[in-house]
Amino acid sequence: MARQLIRALTMAGHEVDVVSELRSYSATPDVAEQFAMDAQQEIRRIDTLWADQGKPDLWFCYHPYYKSPDLLGPDLCRRHGIPYVTAESSYSRRRNIGNWALSQEIVLEGLRHAAVNICLTERDRRGILDAAPEARCERLAPFIDVAPFRDLVPQPEQGHLITVAMMREGDKLDSYRALASALQLIKDEDWRLSIIGDGPARAEVEGCFSNFSSSRISFLGQLQPQQIADHLSRAGIYVWPGHGEAYGLAYLEAQAAGVPVIAEETAGVPEVVSHGETGLLTKSSDPEDYANAIRLLVRDDELRSRLAEKARQRAESIHSLEAAAVRLDAILRSNLR
Repeated sequence: MARQLIRALTMAGHEVDVVSELRSYSATPDVAEQFAMDAQQEIRRIDTLWADQGKPDLWFCYHPYYKSPDLLGPDLCRRHGIPYVTAESSYSRRRNIGNWALSQEIVLEGLRHAAVNICLTERDRRGILDAAPEARCERLAPFIDVAPFRDLVPQPEQGHLITVAMMREGDKLDSYRALASALQLIKDEDWRLSIIGDGPARAEVEGCFSNFSSSRISFLGQLQPQQIADHLSRAGIYVWPGHGEAYGLAYLEAQAAGVPVIAEETAGVPEVVSHGETGLLTKSSDPEDYANAIRLLVRDDELRSRLAEKARQRAESIHSLEAAAVRLDAILRSNLR
């Protein structure tokens, strides 16, 4: 998403430079003191750089959060009198654990100082305003480059389900388990599933589907983007429960290819899947509800086709790179006057 934001800003006519490669990520609450020392050294370097070459018009920081706070931007913006902007920042009081609490303070300071905080989900916007009611927030719909899908002619195969997801422990593996559990309940239906993806938990994922015949489940492994687009164009329904998804860009890729989505109504998934319009959302952690949604679209091809058409239209009009460029430009110009 950071790379896509750069593309969108550039498309809108802005010049974007990556000013630092300092890494402040901490996987545990034991935040290294070295981060602060490295940050001060980096601030001095950028001070010198800007003194020689001139300062930018604004500082744009993508995704500051408790594990990875922005240790540079707020300080440099105050020093040089330039606006501070965040995108996809998040804040949750339950993350105030150990030294992560100190990181949270840095994130919160940035949110309050920002000329605008660009939120890709309503959940993030609410979390920010709960902690900093005075913060300025604007919404931007999650987006992808839909260009690879524009020339594809959807040729959906009846009963052809597809999913594209990494195979790793945690939420991804939980979603695979949930999908397998739902499919067990509709073995009487005429469907087959193509799974695109790979990763360290592949053996566990394959085990989830071991009770199905090989004619039902195809493991296609890791594929290139154009190969994925081609497979999507031949699928009828995109199935992925989406446990813990911030929003799920793969859902948008499926919809751009003209494939309606079935997902759980959880986390940030409703930001990219509109129930009854571009797909179906089911109750969280309810295999029977999920199975019934698949059954409905497998049987009702007229409904599936209507959802597919709307999914493609919505991906183009709301969730495309071009739409994001227009929206981003409008946000910056209205908040940085």
